[in-house]
Amino acid sequence: MNSDSIDLGRQVNIFSDDLRQLHFAELCNALYERELNRLSQKNTTNIGLLQREIGGLKHHIKRAAYNLLQHQAPLDIDIHNASWQHKQAAKCPAKLQEQDKTLAWYNRPFELGVCAAVYVNELGVEHIELDSIDRFDLEEAKLHLNKFGWFNFYGQALADQSDSKTSKTQLIKPSNSCLTAACCGHSWNHKGRSQPRLLTLRELMLSFSINWQTFR
Repeated sequence: MNSDSIDLGRQVNIFSDDLRQLHFAELCNALYERELNRLSQKNTTNIGLLQREIGGLKHHIKRAAYNLLQHQAPLDIDIHNASWQHKQAAKCPAKLQEQDKTLAWYNRPFELGVCAAVYVNELGVEHIELDSIDRFDLEEAKLHLNKFGWFNFYGQALADQSDSKTSKTQLIKPSNSCLTAACCGHSWNHKGRSQPRLLTLRELMLSFSINWQTFR
């Protein structure tokens, strides 16, 4: 009896390990397909930079797949697409943001590298995108994001971004609904919900750094 129980326990463990390895492989395949497609469409003459990006894929993709399997986020995972999943709101939650609350949130020191969320409206198609804070200036009440550049503490884009005729960006106060939408790639158009976009590997890695209790 004891022998049978031990064998059964081992079989369950082996099955669990095999399933986990299968999921890990599926996640890696989905991420490789996504990143290679992105790199194939990249317009660049810097072959050295492209080679370094390709060379680093193995490490970053394995790390992303591992983190997805170990996730602590209040979200589900689509194994086949290597993406976060959650019910999508009828309207973009960033539209409910109040600038005074955004000011109160950002008007204090932050650690560099902390995740931030940016509302993007490009030709009427809306989504929320993850970025990271890499500079902070309390005296001038502004901060710099790695991709989207400078914003004031009210969330307004500064410098060249504000002159764009095709897109509008706004830094928003992080919330559960906004970060969920960003992680899941939710997007909206004039008709309402539209096809979710796939996150880049960089955005996916940023999603792992979110503290869902404090958003800091």
